[in-house]
Amino acid sequence: MNTQQGRSGAVGAEHEVRAKVKEGYAAIAKSDATSCCGPKGGCGVRDDASELAQAIGYSAEELAAIPEGANLGLSCGNPGAIAALRPGETVLDLGSGAGFDCFVIGPKVGARGRAIGVDMTGEMLARARANVASYRQRSGLDNVEFRLGEIEHLPVADGTVDVVISNCVLNLSPDKPQVWREIARVLRPGGRVAVSDIVLLKPLPDAAREMVEALVGCVAGAALLDESLAWMRAAGLVDIGIRVKSDYLAAMESNTDPLYQRLLEVLPPGARASDYVASAEFTAQRPKARTGCC
Repeated sequence: MNTQQGRSGAVGAEHEVRAKVKEGYAAIAKSDATSCCGPKGGCGVRDDASELAQAIGYSAEELAAIPEGANLGLSCGNPGAIAALRPGETVLDLGSGAGFDCFVIGPKVGARGRAIGVDMTGEMLARARANVASYRQRSGLDNVEFRLGEIEHLPVADGTVDVVISNCVLNLSPDKPQVWREIARVLRPGGRVAVSDIVLLKPLPDAAREMVEALVGCVAGAALLDESLAWMRAAGLVDIGIRVKSDYLAAMESNTDPLYQRLLEVLPPGARASDYVASAEFTAQRPKARTGCC
């Protein structure tokens, strides 16, 4: 196979992954199903999205303030909480879905700040935009917007964002190194990253990676921790921190979640999903601009 054929094959595979993800999340946007990273049968651990959100770090006050229908239970962490947000900051949410995290973040950054959500699924974008009027009425703020785009090619100018967050989305990208390069590009010097995501502790069996349900459910597309760390460094990010959390997958193990049951069928005898998969919090910073003459 020549180089051009190899590249064409890679592009085709990336397109296929995006198509599968868009199809899965379009179905979620048009339904009332709530679970993390997928419809019922995805990797959710509770039918109640509010209960799941509180279990992974959102307060009851935050959840009460967001528009009805914004929380689809598509979270595996609370990136806004680890971002230490300040009034006046511009925050970019990668894979913003129905707008959940943007609506949580908006009041934290205040009238002088801005929360920008980017999502490639038109149905999700429509749902998020439909929630904006309710957010304005509830909060008295007009500081949230949503843009159509892929996280590998962000519709955001260079160096214009103070904080980039993402919640259980980066694992779905077929070109994760490019996502990290885009994150570094849009950040201002000194800007911060706060990402909650699903990661692999060790490689999954091939059969698990081939499951479409697992892909949309944030499992098959997850990367190894060492890979993520290398991509972040290659993008030029510094002060990198990774905190692995086991409680999320442990909760799935105690539930009759259909995706978990399917994973068990393809894992070695006696193995658990938490042997392979965990949730993690990633933090990093774009280097600050140099000052002085030397």
